[in-house]
Parts: sequence; C-alpha cells; structure tokens
Amino acid sequence: MIDIRLVREDTDKVKKSLQNRGVDPSLVDALLQLDFEARTKATRRDELRAQVNSISKEIAQVMRSGMKDSAETLKEKSREIGSQLTAAEAEALSAEDRRREALLELPNLPSDDTPVGSGEQDNVIVRWWTPELGMQEGSEVVLPDYQEYQRKPHWEIGSELRILDLERAAKISGSMFPMFRGLGATLERALTSFALDAHSDAFEEIRPPTLVRTATMISTGHLPKFEEDAYRLERDDLYAIPTAEVPLTSLAKDEILSEQDLPVRMTAFTSCFRREAGSAGRDTRGLLRLHEFDKVEILAYTTPDQAGEMHAELLGRAERLLQQLGLTYRVLDLCTGDLGNSSKRTFDLEAYSPGTGLWLEVSSVSWFGDFQARRANIRYRALESKEIEFVHTLNGSALAWARIWAVIVETYRKSDSSVVIPEVLRPYMRNVEKISLD
Repeated sequence: MIDIRLVREDTDKVKKSLQNRGVDPSLVDALLQLDFEARTKATRRDELRAQVNSISKEIAQVMRSGMKDSAETLKEKSREIGSQLTAAEAEALSAEDRRREALLELPNLPSDDTPVGSGEQDNVIVRWWTPELGMQEGSEVVLPDYQEYQRKPHWEIGSELRILDLERAAKISGSMFPMFRGLGATLERALTSFALDAHSDAFEEIRPPTLVRTATMISTGHLPKFEEDAYRLERDDLYAIPTAEVPLTSLAKDEILSEQDLPVRMTAFTSCFRREAGSAGRDTRGLLRLHEFDKVEILAYTTPDQAGEMHAELLGRAERLLQQLGLTYRVLDLCTGDLGNSSKRTFDLEAYSPGTGLWLEVSSVSWFGDFQARRANIRYRALESKEIEFVHTLNGSALAWARIWAVIVETYRKSDSSVVIPEVLRPYMRNVEKISLD
C-alpha cells in the first residue's frame, strides 16, 4: 500500500510513477478527495469527542458544588452531542474504509531504476548464461547447439518415458493439473530437496499453511486485484495460496521487530494454486501453464538500507541453482508496464526450453519496498533513533519446478531417448544417473 502522506506531499511524482505503469492518474485525484473527506470527518469526530469529554468534566465539578439543575442541563447537552458523535464516528469510519479501499486498488510505485515501458516487449535483457560460455552481458543470447533429439517437447518425452501422465491427471482433476510418475515424481522431489539444502546456510526453512485468510492475501497485494485468479474455499473463507510468498510475508503481521534481528531470511516449499483465469488457452500445453505446481520460495524482511543488497542476494541464489543444473537462462529487468502489482523492481529469470523453442519464466525476484509491510503492519524499531518504521519485503522463486522439470528433460535428452540426470540431483534420486525405458 502506498504511503498516503507521499500522495499528499508529492502528488505529481506519484501520478507520473503510476502513469508509467499504465494507471490512470485521475485515480490519484479521486484518492486525494477521499483522503480529504476522511480527514474532515475524522476532525469532526475528534471535535465532538473533545466536547463530550469537556462536558463530562464540567458535570463532575457542578455535581460537587451541589448544582443539580445545572448538572441536568449539562447532561442533556452531553446526550445531544453524544448522539452527534455516534453518527460522526460511523461517518469517519466509513470514509476511512473508502480511502483504504482506494489505496488497496493502487499498485506500488516503481523504483527510479526500473526501466520505463508499456509491456513485456520493453523488458531489458541484462545478462545471460550458458554452460559453454558462462555469464555474458547484453541482450544478444548465443544459444547452445541443441541437437534434434533435444528439440522434442517435454510432454512427449514425459509420455514416452512414462514419467508424466497428463491424460490421467486431466481425468482426475481436469486440464492444467500435472501428474508426475516414477522417476518423474522422484525428479520433482529431488529438485525441492536440492533447493532447500542450497538455502539452508542462511535461510530458515518453514512449512507454512497452504490455506490462508483473506487478510493474508490482501497483505501481499494478491487481493483485491487478482480475485479471479485465486482458488477460494467459500465455506471457510480461506484461499489456496498462489505462492509461499503469501504466508511467509504475513509471518510477522502486526508485530514490531528489532532492527538487530534484521534481515530475516525464510525459505519454504509449497504447492501453489492459480486459476490462470486470463490465460485463455495461451501456452497451456504440457507444463507451461498450470493450476497447481510446486515451488521453493526465498523471502526476506529488511531495513530500507539492507534492501538493495538483499535483492542481489536473492537473485544470485536463484541464478546459482540454474547454473548448477546446467540450464541456459537469461535475466530480465522488468519494465514499469510489466511489473507485478506489489513490486517496485523485479528481475525475471527465464530458462530456455529447446523442446518448445520458448524462454520460460522460472523465477521472479522482487523488491516491494514497504508496500506489503504497510498492508500487513510489519514494523521494526530502529536501534539508534528508537523510531518505529515499516520493514521492506523481498522475495524470489528459487525455483518453480514444473517448468524447470520440463527444461531438464528436454535439455538432457539423449539420442537413445533417455534423459540424463544432472549430477547435482543424483544424490537426491538414489544415485540414479538417467531415466530410460530399459
């Protein structure tokens, strides 16, 4: 949630920042009008409260003096003002709710370093990596010399090796739900253990609930903006999480942390659920776009000064996993028009899928500033000033497994139709070296 004080004090900058995201700047004017109404009604409420308190003190003095008639007159006046106060309190609360609703509808303000653009075509490729060439700067990616047998899509490879059973998954749950079998399921599990172990040096492993309250979804910015993409259990008023970011962000909801305890680092493996309501058949073959998938998330609370270094750390961790898996990838700096609703700045990691000829997003690493912390009321007490401030939140996928699984089986496919297991995963797969029909 944007700081309303910033909207009041630097309206033009807020308008320009939101306009760069494709948001109508007139929404800021509407917000300011709601803010004016809320403050006006709050002032009226406070004035009436002060009058009631003042009269109460006066009544006490009059009663001590034995002036009962005067006391009754004052009591009647207090009742009249009290009735006005009840109405004023309701009006103030309603105005504050309308202002909060308007704030919840607005996305975060992009950082000054975020490229300005209208959509994904304006994202900036900052670097790329291949096993042969290592890390390279710039946007001109030189792909490895993939062989024809590597250009078979993962859904065909999976079916051929009997490690991916999309047909039976659809029979059980409908389309866009995967089912891994045999060593395919083992590979999925191995990826999770590999990633959690990779982050265990500095991140606390957490297994959070998969179902969360409405307020928890609001805290990260997934509600009210993305209601249509969420799975909701109406009877219990709970939501299936779209990412572990949702429960991890609210872990310290309504708490005040100490600056000496920051940064807080957390990692979690969960299943993730998304309706993909707006996909309309786009990229829905195989594992490209799913209603349910597994992911390991890394997330941090920081002070504002720690945020930049933490953003680089989260991105570096996700990149190292891709390098250890030997997968070609590129790093995109998302432009203002393609940023997620809550993000100030985001880097996406896209792995190349030789079987589909597509770059697949496998990680998104974002800095949210205090946008989410304001919604969740997560604060910290500064060591020197003792002032209470909002933390900054950051998170990253490290990594999303369905697409990684797909890229692995395509990249590591051999001419005999087998799939070689990356060396780093073999200890998690009972030392299996390849998947074949033999």
